Amino acid sequence: MKIFDSVKKEKVEFIPINKNEVKIYVCGPTVYDDAHLGHARSSISFDVLRRVLTKLKYRVTFVKNFTDIDDKIIKKASELNIDFEEVAKKYTESYLSDMSALNVQRADIEPKATEYLDDMFDFIQVLLDKEVAYKISSGDIYFNSSKDEKYLSLSHKNQDENETINRVEKDSEVKHSKDFVLWKAKKDGDNIFFDSPFGAGRPGWHLECSSMIDKLLSDKTKEFAIDIHAGGADLLFPHHENEASQSRCAKNQELSKYWMHNGFVNIDGEKMSKSLGNSFFIKDALEHYSGEVLRFYLMQSHYRANFNFNEEDLLSSKKRLDKLYRLKKRIYGFSKKQSDKEFEKELLNALSDDLNISIALAKIDEMVSKYNEELDKNPKDKILKQKLNSNIEFLDEVLGIGSLDSFEYFQFGIDKESKTKIENLIEQRSNAKKEKNFELADKLRDEITKLGIAIMDTPNGTLWEKN
Repeated sequence: MKIFDSVKKEKVEFIPINKNEVKIYVCGPTVYDDAHLGHARSSISFDVLRRVLTKLKYRVTFVKNFTDIDDKIIKKASELNIDFEEVAKKYTESYLSDMSALNVQRADIEPKATEYLDDMFDFIQVLLDKEVAYKISSGDIYFNSSKDEKYLSLSHKNQDENETINRVEKDSEVKHSKDFVLWKAKKDGDNIFFDSPFGAGRPGWHLECSSMIDKLLSDKTKEFAIDIHAGGADLLFPHHENEASQSRCAKNQELSKYWMHNGFVNIDGEKMSKSLGNSFFIKDALEHYSGEVLRFYLMQSHYRANFNFNEEDLLSSKKRLDKLYRLKKRIYGFSKKQSDKEFEKELLNALSDDLNISIALAKIDEMVSKYNEELDKNPKDKILKQKLNSNIEFLDEVLGIGSLDSFEYFQFGIDKESKTKIENLIEQRSNAKKEKNFELADKLRDEITKLGIAIMDTPNGTLWEKN
């Protein structure tokens, strides 16, 4: 397995800290709003990474956190006039629902920031004891970046002291522009805060991930706490830089052996951001396209590349996925499996090269064409059907596609009322055929066809889909 390490800026051979075991930590969402396509892209990218490593026989422990206390959450709670816990709960559930629709597997551990406050207190105290952190008169506690010789070694940012590179409000007592807040003391008017050994307040954002990794995953005897730390490219600096620095100073241990980052999502060429007003929520996309179609589309470009989201490309991607499901229809009702080792090996080889999705998708296209040709020649070849079944199951396991019923896949977008009408007409037609009233059966078939529906009579009954 080779992966691109964001720190070395090159593709390297992946060698886990412990043989056959991989610990992955992915930065999850701040739960103050519905998930957008940036969340989807990151989640799908590292879901595929996890699936590939699992297929390569590694024991994977996968952790994704939820930031459930933050200024944005507090602001949303104030706007909605509800408790911040309700905001966090609402959008955590919304996020998980969206990820489920995209066939993103749940993490093994899903820690929430508010559940690890004591661990954050301990972390801050260690840094204070080592004089790597300092408290100012307002009660805020800052990390002293000058104490870490390796600060900015992760992101390779300019070390110019005059450049304000951390997005925090600077107090006159803050020693350096690169210093970042560990603890935000309660200010006048604050009504959401936590008691701590340092006084009432709230933890800084960067602190939670370091604390959780140390608590949940780290083997303190090793050089690195975990194997892979991942997230969006926007997190490389300052978030991941600051995490790595505070962990290095507090624990005398590098936070992660490898760092992986996925590219940005643009909409019609423009970087997706709230300020531009073009943030595209997953829930909106799911109203028009199935989760699997959206997943397949977001996998089309390499995970490190910036992704330009537009509907024309999405429809083109759907047609590519349609071909897989049309092939699957050809063995509808056939359940036996027999591994196609050559296809599995080729697909895994492609994905083992830093998740080379372009080659992987080309192999899938080749497989679809090959099996269609073979089934044209030998439509009753049971070995062929067994291998195809196995290949489709393998695609689901390694890429999270191909698991849907092949007819239900083509029924997406039809509302319940229309489905009921169609199924009633199909039932009437079936009854007419049983009564040998073929004239009525043909009339009902024509009526169904006018609705834009194609039907197929099988030993398992009449199946239907959108034309």
